Amino acid sequence: MIKDRKLVVVMPAYNAAGTLKQTYDELPMDIVDEIILVDDASTDATTVIAEELGIRHILVHDENLGYGGNQKSCYAKATSLGADIVIMVHPDYQYTPKLIRAMASLIADNVFDCVLGSRILGIGALKGGMPLYKYISNRALTFFQNMLVNYKLAEYHTGYRAFSREVLNSLPLEKNSDDFIFDNQMLLQVISHGFSIGEITCPTSYTEETSSIGGLSAVRYGLGVLYESVLFRLDKLGVVSTRYSCLNKSEH
Repeated sequence: MIKDRKLVVVMPAYNAAGTLKQTYDELPMDIVDEIILVDDASTDATTVIAEELGIRHILVHDENLGYGGNQKSCYAKATSLGADIVIMVHPDYQYTPKLIRAMASLIADNVFDCVLGSRILGIGALKGGMPLYKYISNRALTFFQNMLVNYKLAEYHTGYRAFSREVLNSLPLEKNSDDFIFDNQMLLQVISHGFSIGEITCPTSYTEETSSIGGLSAVRYGLGVLYESVLFRLDKLGVVSTRYSCLNKSEH
């Protein structure tokens, strides 16, 4: 039961002043025990608004560490608070917080160790305004990654994620990048460690205020996904030892 587990929502924020309140207002506060917002050196009023909303745990980076570095701070703080379930919600309102209850239930009831809100399941992605080139890139990268990793997910690139305490305590997150590729590396570590992953359909909203990778960063991310997938494969073949070297599932 969710009420028997400590549920912590983490928000990796960067210039989210325009959407933070909208995101916060949809959080199911009857089941959320703590909220953590990490401001990655924003240049707007993100921290001020977070304080006005009454968010208790606000961490501010003195310099911009990157999306991965932000998440590392989020998860470290969440585990220090004794979280049983941690759900990452982007404060740019790209993903609706209304799915928190469903995602948390799947972990609380021991159905999955990790739950992803997938934009690709159903018709939510394009309907929600995802640019066609991003949709095609998402599908292509996911196809190749499923082949290389020998797994099957609808997408590896969603930022809407829920984790059990056991997952966060087991993964060597400090070995991962501070950049956008952190998301992909973390998910590959979840797979490598034998944790179960569930996906639910997630509507998404792309607006001018939505955080998104573009330009050279998007190219670098795409190449990084392929590189990490090959690295994962080589590790499982015993060719190299990497951040994906871990315990077998039976040892969890």
